[in-house]
Amino acid sequence: MRKTAMLLSASALGSAAAPVLAQEVTFKPIIDARLRYEMVEQDGPLPLVKDREANAVTMRMRAGGELSKGPFAFLAEAEGTLAINEDYNSGVNGKALYPIVPDPETVEVNRVQLQYRTKPLIVTLGRQRINLDDQRFVGSVAWRQNEQTFDALRVEYMGVKNLKVDVTYAISARTIWGIDGGKFGSINRPTNIDGDNVFANISYKTPFGTLTGFAYLVDQDEAVPALLRNSSQTYGARFAGAVPISGKVKLSYLASYARQSDYAKNPVDYAADFATAELGLEVAAFKLTAGYELLGSDQNATGIAGGFAFQTPFATLHKFNGWADKFLTTPGTGLQDQYAGIAYTVPEIGKAGPLVASFTFHRLSSDRQSIHYGDEYNAQVTLKINKHLSALVKYADYNRQGIASFAGDADTRKFWAQIDYAL
Repeated sequence: MRKTAMLLSASALGSAAAPVLAQEVTFKPIIDARLRYEMVEQDGPLPLVKDREANAVTMRMRAGGELSKGPFAFLAEAEGTLAINEDYNSGVNGKALYPIVPDPETVEVNRVQLQYRTKPLIVTLGRQRINLDDQRFVGSVAWRQNEQTFDALRVEYMGVKNLKVDVTYAISARTIWGIDGGKFGSINRPTNIDGDNVFANISYKTPFGTLTGFAYLVDQDEAVPALLRNSSQTYGARFAGAVPISGKVKLSYLASYARQSDYAKNPVDYAADFATAELGLEVAAFKLTAGYELLGSDQNATGIAGGFAFQTPFATLHKFNGWADKFLTTPGTGLQDQYAGIAYTVPEIGKAGPLVASFTFHRLSSDRQSIHYGDEYNAQVTLKINKHLSALVKYADYNRQGIASFAGDADTRKFWAQIDYAL
């Protein structure tokens, strides 16, 4: 009886131990899909062409997985974008008579990375997604169907209380232009941009917010003048935080300043300033926001006529200066953005929610020459349908002022409707 009981006990222990051993190596699948309709209307000083309206229906899928054991993890992810309706200029498909919608068809490896992660230290090696702070200088451009990733080594250290050191060395940026980048005369839109890039952040949390010092060394080592001119060294600081005023009222704030100058093989000798400040006030379901951003211009820059302005080529640019994407490259005369917005949140609608509706106004002008580029109105509604599904509808209306103030200037209206699925 005793021997039988021992065997039964051993069998039970073995059965209990099996799942434990199986859990030593875990697999997490990745499925991320988006169906989007984007419409663009343009009119203005550009020469008349056959088609002035773009209609893009695109489907993007990311699929892969992550294997992890203890502090080590390996992730691999593929990405593909299909143009269901390609009545638009993707930037690399040669359809220059249409307005641009930068979502080209592509199939590629999006991420392949090896990671070591513990509480005080994370090290990531390989093709990876990098989003720093509010993505004003370095981001994954997640709004576009094909996101931007980097071939890089990134080290994040959190071993000291309230302090984080984040340093990345990147040898290549995989752009949003996909596998056809550089084709059909789009040499300024390559598949990847090589170089020796360094992104360094050191941040410290205080009771009132997070103070961050940063240095971004951008080296675009491509034999294309427009890309070489993006090589820069930027040094600055940022402070962001929020404080409760009462039970349903909260004040948030942001301030940042940076100085940028030429770097590496940049043929332009210049120096320009960046500054931004923003206040937000949350009152129950409402949030009011007002802010100012300056991308300064060096009117005396050598090597280029008309001045040269502060550039952020690795940023998630769609987040800034209006959704019409008129200022993805800062005009030589610089850019000032004065903006104000209001948002309203409904936490639940039946079993769905939250629903967020927002409206923002931008007044856009030059740095020093007092040129009023135009005004832009942005409106958006987002709804979280369930754990995996979300929907978005948004609209942008840019109204230029006076004569054309920079290349490609035109009255522009954009509309988006999309469904996102994430596992």
